[in-house]
Amino acid sequence: MYSWKYILIAVTILAIKAAGQSNPYSNGWKQLDDYYNIRDTITEARKTWMADNGNGTFTNPIFYDEFSDPDIIRVGNDYFLTGTTMHAMPGLPVLHSKDLVNWEFLGYACNKLDLGPEFRLENGKDIYGQGIWAPCLRFNNGKFYIFSNVNKKKTQLFTANNPAGPWGHSHMKVSLHDLSVLFDDDGKVYVVWGYDEIKMAELNNDLTDIRPGTEKTIIPKGSGAGEGSHFYKINGKYYIVMANWDPVCYQVCARADKPYGPYKLRLMCTENFGLGTGWRLAYAGKEGQFDLVPPRKNFVGCVTLHQGGIVQTQTGEWWGFSMMDHNSIGRLFCLSPVTWKEGWPFTGLPGNLTRAPLTWVKPNTGFTSKPEAPYNRSDNFSGARLKPVWQWNHVPSDKNWSLTERKGYLCLRSLPAENFWHARNSLTQRAIGPESFATTELDAEGLTEGDIAGLALLNYPYAWIGIVQNSGSFEVQQFDDRTNKLERKKINTPQVWLRVHCNFDDEFAWFSYSTDGKKFLPLGEKFIMVFQLKTFQGVRFALFNFNVKGIEGGTAAFNDFVVYEPRPFGLTKPIPYGQTITFTNLADSSVLVNWKDFLRPVPLNSQLAKGAASHFKVIDKGRGRVALQSETDGGFVSVIDKGRMSEVRIGKNEGRKASTFQWEDMQRGDLMLMSLKTHRYLFADPHAGSLCSAGSPGTRPDRRDGSCFVWTESIK
Repeated sequence: MYSWKYILIAVTILAIKAAGQSNPYSNGWKQLDDYYNIRDTITEARKTWMADNGNGTFTNPIFYDEFSDPDIIRVGNDYFLTGTTMHAMPGLPVLHSKDLVNWEFLGYACNKLDLGPEFRLENGKDIYGQGIWAPCLRFNNGKFYIFSNVNKKKTQLFTANNPAGPWGHSHMKVSLHDLSVLFDDDGKVYVVWGYDEIKMAELNNDLTDIRPGTEKTIIPKGSGAGEGSHFYKINGKYYIVMANWDPVCYQVCARADKPYGPYKLRLMCTENFGLGTGWRLAYAGKEGQFDLVPPRKNFVGCVTLHQGGIVQTQTGEWWGFSMMDHNSIGRLFCLSPVTWKEGWPFTGLPGNLTRAPLTWVKPNTGFTSKPEAPYNRSDNFSGARLKPVWQWNHVPSDKNWSLTERKGYLCLRSLPAENFWHARNSLTQRAIGPESFATTELDAEGLTEGDIAGLALLNYPYAWIGIVQNSGSFEVQQFDDRTNKLERKKINTPQVWLRVHCNFDDEFAWFSYSTDGKKFLPLGEKFIMVFQLKTFQGVRFALFNFNVKGIEGGTAAFNDFVVYEPRPFGLTKPIPYGQTITFTNLADSSVLVNWKDFLRPVPLNSQLAKGAASHFKVIDKGRGRVALQSETDGGFVSVIDKGRMSEVRIGKNEGRKASTFQWEDMQRGDLMLMSLKTHRYLFADPHAGSLCSAGSPGTRPDRRDGSCFVWTESIK
């Protein structure tokens, strides 16, 4: 297995070679090693993904692990967030923030949702892809409410006086798909729900049912409406923000002067952050039969920001929150500035409506929060309770697991199951991107015949690495649900360390094991992680123990669980402030140069590409913004007028917005530069030889449209 450090080194050198240049580092390997030694030290203090870059900006996603169907409210100076948890228990996490970027975990609104054997993985039944979804979070008259639909059941209502709990739980008398509730100024309570055909009604005083005679269709079928409604009253008008998945996911907004309409619709968001579709499950027939579709990088195949709403800060700013189907890691929670135009909210900045920056200035809420993450992912199981990052796969059997049976261990006593998919008491947490390693230490001495215990990737298809005991001897096994391959390796000890390495850029995972905790040996082939709608969740790490002989078996004792993230930064490389660099177009390997005081791409073999004309010094403008100073004459790259072709010049006088660009690290070794004047991106038309513009709305998934660049330190 190769560490990200050497992968990035290889990518850098390959990019340089593709551009026809020699390695720009005279001691390139040493310099990159030194850089990563520094970053490794920094990572010790920042061990998990945080969106806050520490310089006044944030980088999407807010969490690099699944947080789907988000809903946010502001109560005074505080923001609260919840989202879908499907079949995982406990469910409905409630998070708190002061700045919309850094969040702390408060608690779960639902400890257990046990509505039958399928919720407990009993009698061959399950609720994969069902359970709690699309919650609506609201606050009214001192009380917090979460409304959430549950498949084949009535809509569930959770209430609390304190968002940290305790939460009460009741059932409504109706089942409303993707509902959203509005407590109106006149005391009436409205609810909207549905897909394509959107309905509205009033709720009764105790919020248990619809008032008779109030249900109406407010947006008829075929009008362009979607689902996942978020209902607001803003400045006397009524707004419904929705997601539509046909033909690809995008966000729309409906507006009316009265609650029941008539409503008009506008497109609100089309941003995809340059992400293409990864591995997809095209068809799920019988269990264990999988037809996978390989990644596609075309624009149409990607999934944009969708399913979310809007929120206003205390200072008057508006922000959009959405999820994005980010392939096998799951649906990620993202934050975007919102611009109002002619009474309509649009995702994005004034010069680039419906598109959103990957990196932007943090919301102005009047509060400053230190960078933090809501969860500590590693666990030595020494606490009295499981850390809140853990969730059970379905409702657990409490008598079959313990943190006290053996101090410092999680003990899982096996229950009968034909395979991991049906195994009860599998303890899970969301895998985290863009890359992560999960390692657990397992004592298998207490296993009995038929037990299989270990570490899994819970997905559809799934994969695991585990240990079995057979007549006193032990064997490590690795199983791939897609290929149905089982790899075996005998070991001479019941103590084993199990590891899985997940890279969500290419969506491959590798399993390995160790008998000393130091030297890890690979087992099995690389596993393909896929995005699928069977579980409606991304890949999850799981600790498990089940028995294939149909009995309650022995105990697996997990001593430790450690998650390591080699890339927990929105900036994969520090912005090279004060350095002189060269920009290479990712699309055609052309080089940006100062040509007669115009910014122009030239071929690699051009003399201009090899000299001072291609050298630009990076000037720190604060909050992740830069100015680019030409080494040729000291002028600054500046955008004039509307930033059309030939309107990116090299100016003698540095303007405030005209010569300032937001540096956007695209997290794959490339970057984009957003002009603060146009809110669009620097663009060099591939293979055209034309002058540069600052008019690109954003990149496409293949990153070869002319708006993505690779930078290297200039050779002098």
